[in-house]
Amino acid sequence: MSLKPTNEVLLITGAAIEGVDRADLLIENGRITEVGTGLSREGATRIDADGLIALPGLVDLHTHLREPGYEASETILTGTRAAAAGGFTAVFAMPNTSPVADTAGVVEQELALGEAAGYATVQPIGAVTVGQKGERLAELGAMADSRARVRVFSDDGFCVWDPLIMRRALEYVKAFDGVVAQHAQDPRLTEGAQMNEGIVSAELGLTGWPAVAEESIIARDVLLAEHVGSRLHVCHLSTAGSVDIIRWAKKRGIAVTAEVTPHHLLLTDELVRGYDARYKVNPPLRTAEDVQAVREGLADGTIDIVATDHAPHPAEAKACEWPAAANGMVGLESALRVVHQAMVETGLLDWADVARVMSATPARIGRLEGHGTPLAVGQPAELTLYDPRTGGSFGTDDLRGRSVNSPYVGRELPGQVMWTIHRGYVTLANGELVEPQGVIASDALSERSESK
Repeated sequence: MSLKPTNEVLLITGAAIEGVDRADLLIENGRITEVGTGLSREGATRIDADGLIALPGLVDLHTHLREPGYEASETILTGTRAAAAGGFTAVFAMPNTSPVADTAGVVEQELALGEAAGYATVQPIGAVTVGQKGERLAELGAMADSRARVRVFSDDGFCVWDPLIMRRALEYVKAFDGVVAQHAQDPRLTEGAQMNEGIVSAELGLTGWPAVAEESIIARDVLLAEHVGSRLHVCHLSTAGSVDIIRWAKKRGIAVTAEVTPHHLLLTDELVRGYDARYKVNPPLRTAEDVQAVREGLADGTIDIVATDHAPHPAEAKACEWPAAANGMVGLESALRVVHQAMVETGLLDWADVARVMSATPARIGRLEGHGTPLAVGQPAELTLYDPRTGGSFGTDDLRGRSVNSPYVGRELPGQVMWTIHRGYVTLANGELVEPQGVIASDALSERSESK
C-alpha cells in the first residue's frame, strides 16, 4: 500500500530558508500552509531545525533502480530508501531494466512500485529504441500517454549512435514536450576502453576512453537539436571540451541542457592507479583540469544540474580485476555532501544555487510537477533539512540501498542530511529512515529533535 499525504501537522522551527537565517514552516495535508517566525500550532509535531538549511526536496534526473530484472543490485524500494537518506524526494529511473523500460506496461509497473514504496516519487525514463539496441524507435508516444506520463527518453548506457534515429527521436518527442537524454559516447572510439585516455592510462597500460568520444557526439547532437527545434539533454558531461560545446550551443539559442555527476566534480583519474574498481565508471573519471572545467561550467550555468548516475552493483561485480569489473558507483546518499564540498566550500555555489541545480531545474527538465518548487505557502511539502556544520568519514553505514559500491567510503565529507519530508510525511528523521508502514509517532519525532 502506498503512503498518502499525512493529516498530521508538522511544524519546522528555526531553519535557514532562501537567505533567511531563521524561519518556521507549517505543513498540513501535504502542503506548506505558513512560513514565518514564531509560528505555533496546537497538536503539531515539532521539528527543531535550528542550524539546519531547508532545501526543496532534491530531484535526481539520473538514477538506476535496477527493478525489474536486476534486484540483486537494487530494487525500487531499496533505491528510494537510499534517495530519502540523501535528501531526495524524487528520482528519475533509467530504463536499463529487464525487460527494458521501452513500453507503457513496464513504465507503469515502475511507477506503481515507486508509489507502493512511499519513500520518493519514482518517475520512469523510457528507452529511445526498442531494447536499447539502437535499431528502431520504442513506443515513445504510448509511454508519454501512459499513467507514467514519461517525458524523458534515453538509451542510458548506450549512445543513440545512428544520426537518423537520433533525429527521428528528437522530432517525435516534440509532440508532447519531451526530451532525449543522450549518453554521449562514440562506440567505435571507445572499444575496449578501461579509463580516461591520458597520462595515467598510458602509464598503467590500460586502453583509454578519449575525451573526443564524448565531445563529438555532443557536437553532432546539439546541431541535430537545432535543426529539429527540439529539446536535448546531455547525460553526465565530463570533459572541458564538452563544457565548451554546451556553452557555444546555449549562446546560439539551442535548447540543450546538461548534467554533471558528483563524482566528476570531485574525483580524478589519478585514483585509478590503485586499481580499486570502485573508481571504474562510464564516462570515466577525468583529469584535474576537466574537474575544474565542469565545476566552473556548473557555477556559470553552462551545466544545468547535478545528477547522481546512482549505479548499484553486487559486491562480486566490483571485487575483481579492473578489466572485468562493472562500471558504476552508488551516489544518492552522498550527492549533497559532495556538492557541499566541491562547490559550496569552494565558493562556486551558494545554497540557493544548490536548490536550483539539485531540485528546481531537474524537475523542470523532466517536466515533473509538484517537485522543485520554492518553500512557500501553498507549495507541496517536499523538502530536506541539511546540517552543514557536521560531517566526517563516509562509511558503509551511510549507505541505505542494497549495494555498497561507493567511491567515498573512507573519505571525509562535510555535512549531513537530517530530515527528508515527502508529500508531507517524514521519510528520514534525524538521519534515520522512517519505516514505510506509516508516519513515525509524534513523541518519537520530538525525542529525536531534542537529542539532535
